[in-house]
Amino acid sequence: MYTATARIDELVARFGAADACPARLLCDDHPPDQVAFTVVEADLTHRDLSYGELRTRSERIAAGLRALGIGPGDAVGTLMGKSSDLVTSLLAIWRLGAVHVPLFTAFAPAAIALRLQGSAAKAVIVDADQRAKLDPSEDIPVDSPWHTITCGDGGRAGDVKFAEIAETDPGDGIEPAVVGPDAPFIMIFTSGTTGAPKGVPVTVRGLAHMLMYMHYGFDLRDDDVFWNAADPGWAYGMFYAIAAPLAGGWRSILLHAGFTPELTWRVLTELGVTNFTAAPTVYRALRNTSVPDGVQLRCASSVGEPLTPDLVPWAETTFGTPIRDQYGQTELGMVIVNGWHPDVLAPIKPGSMGTVLPGHNVQILCVNADEPAAAGTFGRVAVDSTAPLFMFAGYHNEPDKTAKRFTADGRWYLTGDVAMRDKDGYFWFASRDDDVIIMAGYRIGPFDVESVLVLHPDVAEAAVVGAPDDLRGEVIEAYVVPREGVSPSDELTAELQRLVKTKFAAHAYPRTIHYIDVLPRTPSGKVQRFLLREQRAAELAAAADR
Repeated sequence: MYTATARIDELVARFGAADACPARLLCDDHPPDQVAFTVVEADLTHRDLSYGELRTRSERIAAGLRALGIGPGDAVGTLMGKSSDLVTSLLAIWRLGAVHVPLFTAFAPAAIALRLQGSAAKAVIVDADQRAKLDPSEDIPVDSPWHTITCGDGGRAGDVKFAEIAETDPGDGIEPAVVGPDAPFIMIFTSGTTGAPKGVPVTVRGLAHMLMYMHYGFDLRDDDVFWNAADPGWAYGMFYAIAAPLAGGWRSILLHAGFTPELTWRVLTELGVTNFTAAPTVYRALRNTSVPDGVQLRCASSVGEPLTPDLVPWAETTFGTPIRDQYGQTELGMVIVNGWHPDVLAPIKPGSMGTVLPGHNVQILCVNADEPAAAGTFGRVAVDSTAPLFMFAGYHNEPDKTAKRFTADGRWYLTGDVAMRDKDGYFWFASRDDDVIIMAGYRIGPFDVESVLVLHPDVAEAAVVGAPDDLRGEVIEAYVVPREGVSPSDELTAELQRLVKTKFAAHAYPRTIHYIDVLPRTPSGKVQRFLLREQRAAELAAAADR
């Protein structure tokens, strides 16, 4: 019998080998005629990219990058859409033993500069429609230390043309760099939900974890049509839409277009997607539109933010299959899952993020002691650094911040999240540490209240924060995005307050409800509750001064 332990041992041996070579592991070891990606345009035209084509094209680009002085260990950023140029550029970077720095195309110049400077990038490859973001400004230096390689028309004087790089003669080929298992091949930055973004080096060894998640989290099969809708400018898209599918030999769909619910439905139906993963915001947007015929999903998964329980029955009715929530971080990858593989498949408890992914050990530690909390008690989510698939190697050039993420003995990585594990081993998210609301001595997780608010048919989204209160310390306030066509009213506010009292707890209802058009989010889609807290605290302070 093929067990999870055998799978772990196999992956650790493969990606932990002393002669680990990213280009071979991610491309050259696969049959050249095997399809790696299907790149889909906004009009649904699409083309397949084989491993053979990826190898040939990436060798040319690698030769061009090498001529610019790029070599092992050098950082190269990409500010590009989900295209064939992107994936061939990545393989070229890895072929040289260099390190890829993902840049999300929604980033403003300040965010781009932080990542390029923080990684000491020697080059950045940029799509023409993004090129203006690299022009000199208060964020981008006049004499930038990196080469700018522009795809398409619209380059500036001094830019290198990607088209010329892509036609460089590699001679007899580019011998792929052997870097070993502990060399980084990606440098990805955290989303900045709780502070300045930090660089996270992802080592070749980390691919073992990524494939374990693809296998057990998605139950990805050779005949699946797989689509991870996350952008590769972020960890979930980079790891599980590009790197892991390449390493595992699974065909992955890349949509070279912006998100709309209508286009998402068309891709799902016309390409016959069977295995789909996206953020809860995507599913909520789909829920607010009409459902076409022809959905063929076998598996649907959700990441990035807790999945509100109301989406599970909606998916079962709409897709014929539930959505299974998954939990992880940029530093860790995915470590808690409602997995699809038969070996871990278990009943969904709506609102729970699942159980521990094989290869990891996750515990709930007490709030004030580095020891496991009792079942049913909320505490700190901690991940065992001695587990075989733990992949966080520390923040780039920030040893003090790295040390703060671990317990004193170095064993437990502290995620900064608060959750509870029930007697059956299911984990229940409450909040980030700094999102917890303490009202009159009660600790209240905002997700519990948000999950009830979105049950109301007039509510599209909701975020809950603690506002300063002289009597209770904090009180609960909610920010609600109404569904299209719904007007805020005192009656709606009263209905929502009653709903929370009835469905969650009488003391934990929002004392005030603010109606807004959109919730503040990071570019990766995570709600920034701290901005709402800061805004509300400033409003209350200003009112007190009047």
